[in-house]
Amino acid sequence: MSELMAKPLYFQAQPKDYLELLKPRVMRLVVFTALVGLIAAPVNVHPIISFASILCVAVGAGACGALNMWWDADIDSLMKRTSTRPIPSGKINANTSLTIGLVLSFFSVILLGLFSNYLAAVMLAFTIFFYIIIYTIWLKRSTTQNIVIGGLAGAFPPVIGWIIATGQINYESLLMCLIIFVWTP
Repeated sequence: MSELMAKPLYFQAQPKDYLELLKPRVMRLVVFTALVGLIAAPVNVHPIISFASILCVAVGAGACGALNMWWDADIDSLMKRTSTRPIPSGKINANTSLTIGLVLSFFSVILLGLFSNYLAAVMLAFTIFFYIIIYTIWLKRSTTQNIVIGGLAGAFPPVIGWIIATGQINYESLLMCLIIFVWTP
């Protein structure tokens, strides 16, 4: 009888479970490459604008992690490496992950547009779209080449950093994107 009265595990989620939902290792790479694009740009950006903008990029990356875990919860539960993630382990409800991902996506894009410029926000929104729709939903379940093609989403952050600084896309930022894209596989 006491087992029936026990609370579901997702009521026992710890802050570290929510952090894991955002895939902090991936987020660090995104932040680093976006920062490289920002620093490499030929324009100096006020440190507060830089910090706020990079924070928005980090939050956008975290949103991708939450949405990816929401979509992949069924296959994550089947793999030893991913079975202990917050959703398959029952620590966080899938709907909570979806809500977190959507809310973080929305605010990261809107605030990046306000802190830096709208082109950077559009590029962040496109990156989130590409990672979730193209890579996670479409490619991961349809081709073994998913990491090759989907790697483009992970190659966009230096372009976003460059756009934060310059307000435009040019060949230097695209070259950084290409280097990461080729390196990813």
